[in-house]
Amino acid sequence: MADDTGGTGGGGGVSAVAGGPSGGGAGEPESSDSLKTFGAVVKGFRKRAGLTQEELADRVRYSPGTVASIEQGRRFPRPDFVTRAEEALDAFGILREASQFVARQPGLASWFRQWWRLEAEAISLYTYECRVVPGLLQTEAYARAVSLNVPPRPTEEEMEERIAARLARQELLSVRRKPPTAFTFIVEEAVLERHTGGEDVTRELFDHLLEVTERHWNVEFQIMPLRQPTHAGMDGPLQLLETPDNEWFGYSEGQKNGRLITDRKEISVLQQRYAKLRSQALTPADSLSLLKRMRGAL
Repeated sequence: MADDTGGTGGGGGVSAVAGGPSGGGAGEPESSDSLKTFGAVVKGFRKRAGLTQEELADRVRYSPGTVASIEQGRRFPRPDFVTRAEEALDAFGILREASQFVARQPGLASWFRQWWRLEAEAISLYTYECRVVPGLLQTEAYARAVSLNVPPRPTEEEMEERIAARLARQELLSVRRKPPTAFTFIVEEAVLERHTGGEDVTRELFDHLLEVTERHWNVEFQIMPLRQPTHAGMDGPLQLLETPDNEWFGYSEGQKNGRLITDRKEISVLQQRYAKLRSQALTPADSLSLLKRMRGAL
């Protein structure tokens, strides 16, 4: 599931299905020994510097709650936190080095980890997919079918980790998040016509897509028609996100790899392509109508 699982999932690098925060609040993954160790190192340097959590929070420009969560091993440290804490605590490069060994959440491919951290706090997320339905929109049955289709077959334990991670990641769609993330998805019609997993899986998937797009005002879904002579997505799937600080990042993924894009010129190119894709795809209303017709034909 080439997506947040690292296999073929549509959006991120999770070895088949994973992807996303599971455990704790939105954006907070399950704790792990490496997260706890990193947190203990931060706490040790903070105490060495004679700072309270509130004082460190002020210096790294994060909330005291975030600092506490990181020290307790309940939250992944973002790159800018590591950089600022390194400077504020005069940590001899130890925090920067230690952050490289923070373990990924079970079910998440290593190359997806950086994107996943950013995605958990994004205020805008744009996704174009030409391979599979994006992981954030998959049902459990669809995610399982995709994972089983891509060799090598996972063990039952690996499969369950991936499924759990992907479903947990879908909490990002909630309008209860403050502020809610604005999502736009563009999916090729051919992906929906493939009927991955069979008729029953496809029927459930279509019902799920209809429910998500009709009930979540923060989700916009567009279908790229089979016949589209002009198409800006010839280079493959792409993702863009905007952080609370209004910074933009991009992400692209291929076979067993993914790449976080930070260069502003590259991001500008991807934004231009995505804007063109939105104009070339069916409107959200027409996409919803087509999806209903496809569902009725099953």
